[in-house]
Amino acid sequence: MRRGLVHVLAWLLATGAAVTLSWWGVHTVMAGTVYDPPRALPVTAADATTQGSRPMASPSPRPSPSGSPERSPSPSPPAPAPPRAPTPGATSRPSASTASGRVRAYATDGGRAVFDLGPADATLVSATPGTGWSMQVWKTESWIRVEFSRGTGRVSVFCTWHDGPPHVEVVTY
Repeated sequence: MRRGLVHVLAWLLATGAAVTLSWWGVHTVMAGTVYDPPRALPVTAADATTQGSRPMASPSPRPSPSGSPERSPSPSPPAPAPPRAPTPGATSRPSASTASGRVRAYATDGGRAVFDLGPADATLVSATPGTGWSMQVWKTESWIRVEFSRGTGRVSVFCTWHDGPPHVEVVTY
């Protein structure tokens, strides 16, 4: 009996040590891959009205409890046309829906880049490639570059602030 108890105790210690060592190894590797959590930006009442907020309309009628289809009270206004990609070297203007805040979105043929423009620097809020496009981001202390690519086509969104307030430029190659 005593011999069996020693074997069980040895097995428990070896298993506990193996689990601890495995957990420590995985934890160490995964700790290097953790990204900063997304930063939520405050939305004020003024921002909500200037960003064209509107209730979402249903694309199809919904059945009501009485069985007859129910329509949206009012159709939603048509979506604005997407901005055209500027010519090489041209400066892009932020979309009208974000013109009142510090967060500015720049839509291109390759995707959309959103920056938080401060008085002396900027941060990339998000970058989303369009369908079929890939994306790459470079950051330094004085500029951010978001490049969308598909085949031989390239669209770069540059945000620089090394010699003044942030300036965004969209270049299509």
